[in-house]
Amino acid sequence: MAKVLVTRRIPGNALKRLEEAFDCVVSQFDRALTAQEMIEMGREAEGILTLLTDKWTGELMDKFPNLKILSNYAVGFDNIDIDAATKREIMVCNTPSEEVNEAVAEFAWSLILSLSRRVVEADEFSRKGAYHGWEPDVFLGRDVYGKTLGIVGLGRIGAMVARRAKGFNMNVLYYNRSRNEEVEKETGAKMHPIEHVLGESDYVTIHLPLTEETRHLINSEKIGFMKSTAYLINTARGAVVVEHALVEALHTGKIAGAALDVHENEPQMNPEMMQMENVILTPHIASATIEVREKMGEQAVDAILKALKGEKPENLVNPEVWPTLHLADISSRTFSSR
Repeated sequence: MAKVLVTRRIPGNALKRLEEAFDCVVSQFDRALTAQEMIEMGREAEGILTLLTDKWTGELMDKFPNLKILSNYAVGFDNIDIDAATKREIMVCNTPSEEVNEAVAEFAWSLILSLSRRVVEADEFSRKGAYHGWEPDVFLGRDVYGKTLGIVGLGRIGAMVARRAKGFNMNVLYYNRSRNEEVEKETGAKMHPIEHVLGESDYVTIHLPLTEETRHLINSEKIGFMKSTAYLINTARGAVVVEHALVEALHTGKIAGAALDVHENEPQMNPEMMQMENVILTPHIASATIEVREKMGEQAVDAILKALKGEKPENLVNPEVWPTLHLADISSRTFSSR
C-alpha cells in the first residue's frame, strides 16, 4: 500500500479520503515541520501533501526516494524548487480556484477600506475605554469613492479587485506584463507603466506571483513615485516589497499608510511596522474562509489520489514530467484501496 505524508492537518474532511486509500501519516504538530521531522515521518512516502511553510529543495527531495508527487496546499508554489522536482520526475500540484481568487480579492478590499477609514485604530481606541463621546475630528479618514486605484498585477485576482472598484466609482489604473482588454471593457481600467500607476494612485494593491522578476519589485525607487497621501496594500507575496524601504517611507511620510497580509520574512513581521498606527498587519489570511479551505483540501487530496492511481492530476505545475513517467508501473506498484 502506498505511503502518504501530510505535513500538517488541514481544515475540512478531505483527509479522510487519503486515510481510507493509503497508509497515511498526518503530522500531529500544530506547526510547520522541520526538514528532519518530515524525513523521519515520511521517508518512504510516495505522495506528500505539503504546505507553503514547507521549503522543498532538491537536496530534501532526495531524502524521499519513492516520492512521486508533492501536492501543495496553496496557490503559490515558491516554496518548492520546481526545476529540482522536474529533474527528479516528481509531479508538483497546487490548489488554484475561483473561490481562492474571490476570497483574496475580498480581503484586499477589506484592507483598503480599513486603512482609509482607520478601522483598526478606532477599534483599539474603543477597547481601551478611550471613547467618551462623539467628536468632529476624531479618526478622520479618507474617501475611497471617486479616487484612483492602482493594481499591480491584473491576473484573475487583480481583475476581481478592479470589478469591485466600479461600485466605488473609482478610476482604475493597472500594471501588467500584457494588456487585459476584457477587464478594460468591463471596468474602464487603463494599462500604464508601473511608475505611472504608482504615481497617480491613491490606493495601490499588489497581486503578483513571486518570481525572480517580481522579487523586490516595490523598492525605494518605486515607492518614491507614490503620493504622500497614498496607501500600499499587499496580499500577494511578502518578498515583492522591500520592507525596509517601506518602513522608511512610512517613517518619513512619503506615503500615508500600508496594509500587509504577507511579509518579507514570514513568519516574522517587521518590528518597526508593528508599532505604527498607520499600518495594518495580518497573518497571511487573505484566502482564509471556511469554503476556500475546504476547496483547497479537496484539490490537494484529489491530486494525490489521481497521481498514485496513474492518472494525470489537475493543476500540475510541471506538466513536462508527465510524458516521462511510467504511469502503468506507478499504478501497479503504489495504489491499493482498503
